[in-house]
Amino acid sequence: MISTVVWGTGNVGRAAIRAVDAHPKLKLAAVLVHDPGKAGRDAGDLAGLEHGLGVAATDDIDAVLAAGPGAVVYAATGDIRPDEALADIARAVRAGAVVVTPALYPLYDQRSAPPEFRDPVLSAIADGGGSLFVSGVDPGWGNDVLPLLISGLGTTVDAVRCQEIFDYSTYEQEESVRYLVGMGQPMDYEPLMLAPSVPTMVWGGQIRLMARALGVELDDIRETMERRPLTDTVSTRTMGEFAAGTQGAIRFEVQGIVAGEPRIVIEHITRIHASAAPDWPSPPDGDGAHRVIIEGRPRIEVTVTATDEGENRSAGGNATAVGRLVGAIDWLVDAEPGLYDALDVPLRPAAGRLGRK
Repeated sequence: MISTVVWGTGNVGRAAIRAVDAHPKLKLAAVLVHDPGKAGRDAGDLAGLEHGLGVAATDDIDAVLAAGPGAVVYAATGDIRPDEALADIARAVRAGAVVVTPALYPLYDQRSAPPEFRDPVLSAIADGGGSLFVSGVDPGWGNDVLPLLISGLGTTVDAVRCQEIFDYSTYEQEESVRYLVGMGQPMDYEPLMLAPSVPTMVWGGQIRLMARALGVELDDIRETMERRPLTDTVSTRTMGEFAAGTQGAIRFEVQGIVAGEPRIVIEHITRIHASAAPDWPSPPDGDGAHRVIIEGRPRIEVTVTATDEGENRSAGGNATAVGRLVGAIDWLVDAEPGLYDALDVPLRPAAGRLGRK
């Protein structure tokens, strides 16, 4: 059994505790929390399980890493604290652990990552013999292994499009929804995540990774952006009211340009209510889905929906992203120490988990 630490107990951390507990080759060794109010609580309680796991959360990072865990699922956010997240992750790698995380999007395609992100990790690997695999929560598999797998079914492939289509009122992180993305803000408000170059900073690595797998050279990476106001005030279950005239929907693309044309595209279509931008693509039932479209002959379209935590689609997306990461741990433990990406780490069947509670 691989002793495994879950670092963070938010939207991703809750799913990570459940995934580690369910995996037949992993043993939950510790749960690290930042909030002192969570210290001492049982991991099962923090994960929303109906039973305890016998592991009390702690904020003592030194003690947890000194115990020499085999793996760490780093579930703390890196969106607005990338330097701190990088330092935490390098610390765990230097302690000899296999680390999996969605927190450092510059390392989605580690070969093209800036030196300020790549070099500290490589140094930690050389010092401690650990490993790192980074994959996204948008979710990572929807922008790398799934489209690449599906592309192999085509006779000719003209373009690859990866879509996330979501009602963000199901995303239980109000500060990010209102301020990082800008839902409910005046239309002249400039959300950080929508600022020019930021979408490319976040998703450009996945465009580069897919281009590498498909054997094409990118001319450029471009962005498109469109925002729509709400026509009426709407009320949401988790975040209250969003006023008419404020931002109610966004649609952007990060485009990999090949021979002058957008051939590899990651597109996000996000609403705070189903009534916003009704002419834009919608998921099958209005809540949320990830879709891959291979334009070519034949045209191939695959839509994936996932639910968790009371039929919540955002929680389902987080859980599948976590499943990709946690499911890679035993493969990484057997592999040589190193810095890995989605093209290196196989997506494998859930061996030993069928029917397991």
